[in-house]
Amino acid sequence: MSFKYWLPDEQGNKIEKTTDSNAVIIIGANGSGKSKLGAWIERKDMNSVHRIGAQRKLSFPENIPLMTYSQASNLVYYGIDDKSFMQRGSKVYRWGGNDADYTTRMIEDIDNVFAELLAINNNEEHAFVEAARKAEANNDKVPSVPITISEKLIRIWKRVLPQRQIVLDDSKFIAEFDNNGTEVRYPATNMSDGERSVLYLAAQVLCVPENKILIIDEPEVHLHRSIMNRLWEALEDERPDCLFIYITHDIQFAAAHSHADKIWVREYDGKVWKYEKIESGDLPEEMLLDILGSRKKVLFVEGERNSYDTQLYSEIYPDHYVVPCGSCTQVIARTKAFRGNPSLHENEVYGIIDRDFRSDYEIEQYKGNGIYTIGVAEVENLFIVEELVRLIASQMALSPDDVFDNVKNYVVNDRFANQIEGQICESVVAQIKYKLSSAEISKKSEAEAKATLDNVLSSIDFDSIKRAEEDRFRDALSNGDYREILKQFNRKSLVGSIGHFLGLQNSEYCQMVLRLLHGVKHDEIINALLPYMPVEIPRT
Repeated sequence: MSFKYWLPDEQGNKIEKTTDSNAVIIIGANGSGKSKLGAWIERKDMNSVHRIGAQRKLSFPENIPLMTYSQASNLVYYGIDDKSFMQRGSKVYRWGGNDADYTTRMIEDIDNVFAELLAINNNEEHAFVEAARKAEANNDKVPSVPITISEKLIRIWKRVLPQRQIVLDDSKFIAEFDNNGTEVRYPATNMSDGERSVLYLAAQVLCVPENKILIIDEPEVHLHRSIMNRLWEALEDERPDCLFIYITHDIQFAAAHSHADKIWVREYDGKVWKYEKIESGDLPEEMLLDILGSRKKVLFVEGERNSYDTQLYSEIYPDHYVVPCGSCTQVIARTKAFRGNPSLHENEVYGIIDRDFRSDYEIEQYKGNGIYTIGVAEVENLFIVEELVRLIASQMALSPDDVFDNVKNYVVNDRFANQIEGQICESVVAQIKYKLSSAEISKKSEAEAKATLDNVLSSIDFDSIKRAEEDRFRDALSNGDYREILKQFNRKSLVGSIGHFLGLQNSEYCQMVLRLLHGVKHDEIINALLPYMPVEIPRT
């Protein structure tokens, strides 16, 4: 299925665009004119577009007001219950009467949105009852019970916030959860900002008529990073007939929407927008610099958009922009470059890399550039730290002691002991490579470069390095020091071989941990991993 939308040319004329994705992301720095571009798109065809502004008042009513569908929908889409405005496609009452209001006006339509949802729900239930009565009267087969709009909303809620249940009870939304065997219930008026946002945005999207363009300005507002992407993925799945146009400066949100078309708005002079479509999957370095320059905290990490690094660190450091860089070399280079760039002097910029086979000396050297290592050899080892293994065992109703003993015995005796010679050799090679790389010779004369290299070579004592690495690895093995072994054992395949100790397929283990991290065990998993994170990178 293809979708049509439009953008302005250099003279402000409407140019039609097409996309095979049902998502378009308009991204740019603060003040680049993104919101005004969203308003421009809407005003070119008011009847085809429904825009959800960034300024949203989420004060829930005690009871959802009762209205007819036409009354509620007119109030939601046009700001007034007047057929003449609907026929003309005028939204003057919804957005106010001047250009400024189109992007800054506070939307206070939550009563009307839920009145519309309730009216649709009542109409669906009434239609089913009438169809069932007609079938019975004609001795026909009674039709299947339809999935109502309220049930769709509850389905979305479960996908986004599985640790809470939501019910519609007597024109009220009630949240429920189990607190150590005691059922706790509270109304929508007592929900958190994030919970209210999920309900409001889901209701808005579900109520929109078929085949509309939905413009969502700042989809991240009031939403924790751990639920933001899940919500919009769920809504896109629920409404495949609609085109979602997101307006954001959130780089991680844009990067996570790998299927979406991306439009980078560079600037707006009050009349003309300068923008370009991002053709490749990666966000351009220039755009990152432009957007991150207006933010406070940046964290460069190894891996790609959907790697374990990105998924874990995005949850552990939710107040940072987590930027995947691929290799550790790129993390080091980007962190140094961004920290050294005067235009980013107000930003807190950090890099986080695997420990790999790095020496304590090398690790200390990187700290001077804001680059820190985790407390295990590589990110995959975080999935098998003792604290997390015990937590997942409890989740699976297994004995944490028995499961951890089995995992530890396997890691220490079946894997590490049998691969220790190769690990020592790899560590020795890594130490020597680092010493060689520390020779700064590129900007020196030939004689100076040769002298520098000779000094480095003379400082490399192979036998001494090997003895030190052998002692370090063998001490960890002889002591059965599980934590120290995870710090040294560099084998990515290790995590893919322990799932069976928890009654899972080996290949299922990491994905199960990630599902729990994004759901009911979020805080507990974070707490299990924090002892292995560098204390120098702030979390608040």
